[in-house]
Amino acid sequence: MNNAKARLLEITPPFLLDEIVYNTFADTPKLDREPPSPLPGWTFARKRDNGEQLPQAIAHRGYRAQYPENTMAAFRGAVEAGVHAIETDVHLTKDAVVVLSHDATLKRCFGKPDKIIERDWQYISEQRTIQAPHEPMPRLVDLLGYLAAPGNEKTWLLLDIKIDNDADDIMRLIAETIGNAPQNPNSPWNKRIVLGCWAAKFFPLAAQYFPTYSITNISFSPSYSRQFLRLPNVSFNILELSLFGPGGSRFLRNVKAAGRPLFLWTVNDVDHMRWSIKHGADGVITDDPKLFLEVCEEWEHGKREIHFTRKQWRQIVWINFMILLFGCIFYWKFGSLPGKEPKRRPTKAAKQNEVKPRPGVSVIEHKEDQ
Repeated sequence: MNNAKARLLEITPPFLLDEIVYNTFADTPKLDREPPSPLPGWTFARKRDNGEQLPQAIAHRGYRAQYPENTMAAFRGAVEAGVHAIETDVHLTKDAVVVLSHDATLKRCFGKPDKIIERDWQYISEQRTIQAPHEPMPRLVDLLGYLAAPGNEKTWLLLDIKIDNDADDIMRLIAETIGNAPQNPNSPWNKRIVLGCWAAKFFPLAAQYFPTYSITNISFSPSYSRQFLRLPNVSFNILELSLFGPGGSRFLRNVKAAGRPLFLWTVNDVDHMRWSIKHGADGVITDDPKLFLEVCEEWEHGKREIHFTRKQWRQIVWINFMILLFGCIFYWKFGSLPGKEPKRRPTKAAKQNEVKPRPGVSVIEHKEDQ
């Protein structure tokens, strides 16, 4: 059960209990129009020589199984391993530099208690990972420069836009960084970058700053993500284990029926990799992309058996229970897309101020008499 608890910590976004984040969302503009998100056709499962489609290999924070996560060493290792795409996370420094880090602090990866948003780039650039070979934290512009180099044009990028920072600031600065980065004229960034948004109120900012870029909803709750099916061309980046829970199978069928790309995270076990292939994932986000590519090769040669142990099933049940709990909190805190706002009970003060017309008199007439 300790492994399940560790996995739970991995899938539970820290911003769920951060009141600052809720205030940020409250200031985010409403979605007054559907974001003109193009369908990211390059992200669908790839067809093999035998005609069968297999998911693309997406390196989670780079080749995390072999290198310090979210470092240039991890990104280079992933490309060298033959991945189709790289997934990475973005944060802002105090002086508005877009850096690549999953955590909002330096503690886990760099051994320092500092928050990234409270330190400038000069300080951040001097830190080194605890894990060998002790790499520095890269900026988004560093990764873009690497991917723009000859030979890397086919590798696309999946951004996990963290909401620990001010929503408008991080979206605007990501857009500026991408806009100023060199690119291959035959492979423009809007055909190589997918923007990952967690919450409904981030979508207006994506429409504002990235009108020609594709958007994916990142989620651990299919019930929360279902609302995004009504937005055209939005893809889905879903916790793989959540599809074992209530409504998971129906959500998977709905996504495929709508013709949307589906990415599953974070899949590191062979049986879960095979399960993802069997159920039609378009991309598998994994710490070990080399292993996943080997599993795909074995799948083509008929090695397709899937066997979950009792321990694995206990973990699946435990995590789905927690997903249900946190999914309710997430939906309550962050709300839904405009037009789908949850109904709320009127407050006591509202009831006291409610206009009650006299019998036989309309509300309008009653107000005019007052």
